[in-house]
Amino acid sequence: MRFEITEAHWLDAHHEISLTELVELSGLSATDVQHLVDCEALLPLNPAEPIASETTECYFSAECLTLVRTASRLRDDFDLDTNGLTLALQLLNRIHELEADMRNLRARLPAER
Repeated sequence: MRFEITEAHWLDAHHEISLTELVELSGLSATDVQHLVDCEALLPLNPAEPIASETTECYFSAECLTLVRTASRLRDDFDLDTNGLTLALQLLNRIHELEADMRNLRARLPAER
């Protein structure tokens, strides 16, 4: 298997990605991404604005690109439907939250000697 990199972008935490760009870069369909947003597995930066609006583009943090690419791999590897994909992403998000909490608690403990 041979990979060819045609374009690379450096994304930082403050970079915003439009819904259109997210769909293009993720490997998921617009319907799949919309379902993830509707189920709150994927949160836009401007949630008050309607996603389907033709005049308003919805934007996401750069972290969401990693999430939707993971979703694309999970869907392809395990042949998940949109509901299974949503559940898997919600569980992964919860795992990340718990790991962050655990790191914070360990940082508060006195150093072992």
